[in-house]
Amino acid sequence: MDKVSLMRNVLAVAAQFLSGASTRWIDSQPDTCQRVYFANHTSHLDAIVLWAALPANVRELTRPVAAKDYWIKGRIRRYLATQVFNAMLINRTEIKVHQSPVDLMIREIGQRYSLIVFPEGGRGDGQEVGEFKSGLYYLSKKRPDLELIPVYLDNMNRILPRGKLLPVPLLSCITFGPPMWLESGESKDLFLNRARNAVRRLKEL
Repeated sequence: MDKVSLMRNVLAVAAQFLSGASTRWIDSQPDTCQRVYFANHTSHLDAIVLWAALPANVRELTRPVAAKDYWIKGRIRRYLATQVFNAMLINRTEIKVHQSPVDLMIREIGQRYSLIVFPEGGRGDGQEVGEFKSGLYYLSKKRPDLELIPVYLDNMNRILPRGKLLPVPLLSCITFGPPMWLESGESKDLFLNRARNAVRRLKEL
């Protein structure tokens, strides 16, 4: 096992320990096929914890989309993001000038990698899943072959509350739902509402 693979396993175990996360798959199973895992967003730890919940062979092929301004601060964060969990770091200000985030994601995943995205666009308070931004729709429109997996992250906002630097170990739950795809002729609003409701329903299961 090389150094990076070892660090990935160590980080995954650490994330699972800190989050106390139990994982449920409802009408879906882990798979190495190209997917987009889309989830609610309440904590900077969301991307790592969701990534860590995947089996090792799936983690190797899955890239979280994360905020560049947060993950490049400090050598440790930068190393973890760029070398260990192979995050796709996006700075919205820079991207708007040169390339759309969707085009960047499509270029980076090629025919090999899956993605972890947070369609709300920012962190919520954990009480309700916010409205989805349009990126998931355009990504699905340009790559209709990608399997879309809704994910609900429960209790993550309490493990690393907004403004805190260190996580507080608590129990959380990660629920993966059944796959969905953009339907032929489906409008942006209908699709985004359907995707959002797919995440919200997992909270009740």
